[in-house]
Amino acid sequence: MDMENEKDEQPSQRKDHRTDAFATKFVDKTTSWQQKTLRRVATKNEPRQPPGGLDKTPIPDAPPGYTLRFIFHRANSLPMADLSSLSSDPYLSVQLHTDLPSRHKQDPHMRFRTPTIRKSTHPVWNCEWTVANVPSTGFKLKARIYDEDPADHDDRLGNVHVHVDSIPDNWLGIREQQYKIKKRMGSKRAYFIRGCAAMFNRNIEMSGNLVISVQMLGKTDVGNNGGRIWTIGPCAWSRHLSPMIGRLAGTKEPGQGKNGTKSQRYNFQANQFQFAGPVPPPLYHRYVEFKPFIAGMFNDTSLRGRILNRALHHQHSRIYNYDRTTLYGSFPSPSKDMSLQFLDLVHRDYGGRIYTYVMTLDGMWRFTETGKEFGIDLLSKHTMHADMDIYIAFSGEFFVRRLKTPHKGPFDSGQETHPAADLDGGSPPADPPSDPAYYALYIDNDSGTYRPSAGLLPLFKEFMQKNLPGLKVVTLDCVADADRMGKLKREQRERKKAEGHGTVVLQDDGSSLSSSDEEELEERVREYVGNEGGGEEGSMKKERKKRQLKREIKGSKLGAWAAHRDNKERRGAEKDAQDGDDDDEKGGRDNGELRQEGGEMVPKANGGGACG
Repeated sequence: MDMENEKDEQPSQRKDHRTDAFATKFVDKTTSWQQKTLRRVATKNEPRQPPGGLDKTPIPDAPPGYTLRFIFHRANSLPMADLSSLSSDPYLSVQLHTDLPSRHKQDPHMRFRTPTIRKSTHPVWNCEWTVANVPSTGFKLKARIYDEDPADHDDRLGNVHVHVDSIPDNWLGIREQQYKIKKRMGSKRAYFIRGCAAMFNRNIEMSGNLVISVQMLGKTDVGNNGGRIWTIGPCAWSRHLSPMIGRLAGTKEPGQGKNGTKSQRYNFQANQFQFAGPVPPPLYHRYVEFKPFIAGMFNDTSLRGRILNRALHHQHSRIYNYDRTTLYGSFPSPSKDMSLQFLDLVHRDYGGRIYTYVMTLDGMWRFTETGKEFGIDLLSKHTMHADMDIYIAFSGEFFVRRLKTPHKGPFDSGQETHPAADLDGGSPPADPPSDPAYYALYIDNDSGTYRPSAGLLPLFKEFMQKNLPGLKVVTLDCVADADRMGKLKREQRERKKAEGHGTVVLQDDGSSLSSSDEEELEERVREYVGNEGGGEEGSMKKERKKRQLKREIKGSKLGAWAAHRDNKERRGAEKDAQDGDDDDEKGGRDNGELRQEGGEMVPKANGGGACG
């Protein structure tokens, strides 16, 4: 009986104890410590590298999406942001969002910017933006309308959001749909001006509209790019010029003076070029934390990092500032003309220039001239060009050389290159060849901020050749090819010094005077007043003379200054022969003044010039 009772009894389960969870965590933690210790022992003899550089995170898998063409037609009834003209200088800044998972949450969004339409509250853009692999789950398009104001921050005129929840195979798209512009985030001052104008004119409306179309071009052939979207076209470019920054940095661009004389103008040039995607997936680099404050700067966390983050964002917006001098253009797809446009942006092989560049994840190529000069070096940091993007595709430096024989490679025997050698038939002084085959692009991975992998240079070269047809591309590893790269860059700098001699430096804006002009002006006024006597009367004459000389200098043409400076001795001899003894009677009172010649005001023989 007792045995039967024991057989019928079931074993009871022990109740969980509060220490069980702790024991499990302790075992897991111990295992983690053991694995870290084993890795540390395995890599003990290897040099430790700061985190960052090449990131091998793969693109998340996703089914193929659709290729869409966004067309931004026009806007109407925009507010008046400029009180002086009762108008605006509007442009669109667009962001595209999808629910595709990104490799990292810090990956930058897809962006697009239209050109600026001047003095219009009813702008017409008709700009196209073709994007590949938009998923079937739809997209969200954020379009912000701004008024361009180079002297101040750009005023926002309103927002438009376009939501598409799904894209079936038979989706008809959107055809010239009007979307009401939301005023909530717009400039209060701009809408106040428009409200005041609407009080006196019933034809003026307070609410505007943005007209957008979206066309579906079909399924995208994604290959191994299924988990991301990219820009197909157009391949838009822009050139930004800043004479003030050019004077501070000491950078000049070649130009043509009067009578065909060679000249240079102070200008700091920043360039942007959108390449046709996709950027190869392995080209994926993160900033390198070579200093403790770098992480705080990129992630905008610590106090020091926030200050540097704001400063570099502001520097980027100043360098790539859009204004009336900005040049725009685009190509439907990579072509020979696109390669020639790139060569024009870098002034072909003239001047021995070296450029700093950054290639973004969406194929936007940004570059400016670099150099050992402090002002240029300060404005050519990869962090600034990337606009503080945590992840980019590639970065480094490059320069362009002209080849003597187009069918030979840059390093083939018997091949000579300019600037290393003096070649005929190109700049300077003749017109450069118009065939991209005559030029070679030398590009490296010399970037301490992102430290691109040298093993990816062949893949990067292939991408560059695809977007710059006909141009020969040479890649250099900043470590393995350090000696060759150093020699080539030294030759570039030597040519830059040599070709800078004998040119006339012109001011970009003839309506203002430089500091050297002011010093020369003061010297001329002192000479004049010294012969007129001192006291209160002499001071009044000094101020009158100063104002007169300023007006005359501002009204004169810079080309005349340059031409007459070269012939100064000849004019001095002619002046002496004409005046004879009259110069002794004047006592030098007219030295340095302007005189009339050929309908223009030009400096006298012994007066010097603003460009001297």
